[in-house]
Amino acid sequence: MLHELLVALSGVSGSIFVDKKEQGFQVVNDLPFLHPSETEILNHLCKLGSYYQRFETFRKTYSVLLPQNATTDEADIPGNECGLYLQALCTGLDQVLEPYQETLLALEQEILSDANIPLTRLQHKLEEYQLLFPALASTLDEIEAKKAKGCGILNILLSQCSNGIPVVREAFQRVLHVCHAVMFKQLSAWLLHGLLLDYYDEFFIMEKSTSSTAAVTSSEQSEVEESKSDEKQLQEKKSASQKTAESLFILNAEMLPSYISTSVAEKIRFVGESVKMLESAKSKSADNHRDTVMKENEIEFGRSLHKLQQEPVFHLPSFEKEIDMIKSRIAEHLWCLLVEEGKLLKHLKLLKDFYLLGRGEIFRSLIEKSKDLLKVPPTANTGHNIKVIFDEIMRKMLPDEEENTSYFTLSVDVPKASKEEGGSLITGWQTLKLNYDVQWPLHIVLTPVFLEKFNSLFRFLVNVRRTQMELQNVWTIYKGRRAAQKGISKDIWLLRMEMTFLVDNLQYYLQVDVLETQYSILLEKINSTKDFETLRLAHDQFITTLHAQSFLLTRQVSHCLNEIMELCLSFCALLSHAHSAMSDRELNQIQNIKKNYARQSSLLLKLFSGVRTHQASPHLAQFLLRIDFNKYFSSSQTGLHYPN
Repeated sequence: MLHELLVALSGVSGSIFVDKKEQGFQVVNDLPFLHPSETEILNHLCKLGSYYQRFETFRKTYSVLLPQNATTDEADIPGNECGLYLQALCTGLDQVLEPYQETLLALEQEILSDANIPLTRLQHKLEEYQLLFPALASTLDEIEAKKAKGCGILNILLSQCSNGIPVVREAFQRVLHVCHAVMFKQLSAWLLHGLLLDYYDEFFIMEKSTSSTAAVTSSEQSEVEESKSDEKQLQEKKSASQKTAESLFILNAEMLPSYISTSVAEKIRFVGESVKMLESAKSKSADNHRDTVMKENEIEFGRSLHKLQQEPVFHLPSFEKEIDMIKSRIAEHLWCLLVEEGKLLKHLKLLKDFYLLGRGEIFRSLIEKSKDLLKVPPTANTGHNIKVIFDEIMRKMLPDEEENTSYFTLSVDVPKASKEEGGSLITGWQTLKLNYDVQWPLHIVLTPVFLEKFNSLFRFLVNVRRTQMELQNVWTIYKGRRAAQKGISKDIWLLRMEMTFLVDNLQYYLQVDVLETQYSILLEKINSTKDFETLRLAHDQFITTLHAQSFLLTRQVSHCLNEIMELCLSFCALLSHAHSAMSDRELNQIQNIKKNYARQSSLLLKLFSGVRTHQASPHLAQFLLRIDFNKYFSSSQTGLHYPN
């Protein structure tokens, strides 16, 4: 009967030891030659056979992978769950059960040599498994109940690794070690080569596609036939250099093991994403003589990760230290690649010269030559015409900088509707767009989102400069005694002076207090470190601060400034077209502009005064200091308008 017992302990029932389903393996009732105490011992031993049968069923179910192209419905069918971590769990379970199988073989040898071995001998040999098997079965039940997969399995296994029973703790540490091998292989592929080897959605990093490029490209499809081919070539060139920046890799919180912090996971994501972007971009470039991104560090880091994998117990401090080392190395490599090889500082200077109107003479000429073209809603021909004007200005003013100017093209986005929701016309000035041909590897920081933010800032600065120029032109037309000759009263002239005062101070504030200051801060931060993350953070802060301090993030202030500039432009248009003494109709229009300007300027002053004491908006107080340094306007009942 001892042989039948060994077979039952191997998970196979028979005529003496039967499977009673919920109760498991038990001795058949009413055997006359068994004492009740022996029956109890045998039933106690047979529990191990029931557990072993459970383990064998689990291994047969999950040790075989489904095809990688299996549909989601197929994977959701009970028994069709799959994955590398489940397969690794089955392998670890095999290793843990191997001593048990060897014990059964040893007992069989003893029984063959001595048929009178007492049951207590078997009970003694198998006693430790009475502690281990229930814990293993409970863990497998939990995994199946939760439908755990991937790195989520690691959390369940880790909770058992702190068990106070040595045999249980060591067994789960061994299983966890096998499962960690899968994670380390995925980590090595991701960190060293930028490869996301995750066919079953088990890793804590996942890919998320965006459609930013599609939106950017669709806005330029309405160019005329003559410029279509050029625009198409430009867009294809841009998409080739920026394709890798369009796919984002994000953390999958459900798969992140609890013992790996989010900050460490973010470092892992950053390293792999950086390596992937660089390798993908370099494979498309003509410069193929360079080694892999990790260069000689690949072997060093590969060995370090393999060494961590071989450790029987996962050591978190060593793991975090290794990730920090890899991150610092790739961050330094990226900094050198961007700043030294990619000449980031040179391109930032170009962006400042064009997007931020650093080369003022170019855009002064552009505003003068395109004022009639862009004052009306754009058409299909507008994009081609503005491109011709811009290229001509660049050739005349910057004849020796063809390499730098070739990065830029000017276009307009033709809107579907010619009016905004408020009923006002959408002019060419509002749809003006400066395109920049981003060179590799600058696409890592000069992303389409970044350039779109620069374009919104560019349109705002052009509007301010255009308003300033129109006010100056009015002064040129009516300087001296010409104002009195054409019936321009003192009140009208004072209104022009006040408009000029506000716009001039706004222009000075933007160019000196905001743009030059923030650009200097950015350069200082880039030159003071060799860390890419610091560089990218400084770069992101730069564009965000420009938007904030230019009031583009404060909707009320931004709207108020735009209304004021529209009133200034309407005022200038009336005076510029007055060839003789102004009619009553024109004087009434001037009075309406005056009232609206007084209301908007008063509102602007109140908005600034309301936040001037807030530490969160010191730039508002800075601008208020320029326009109201002597408290003249704040003490006036009419805001920024001179009292009659």
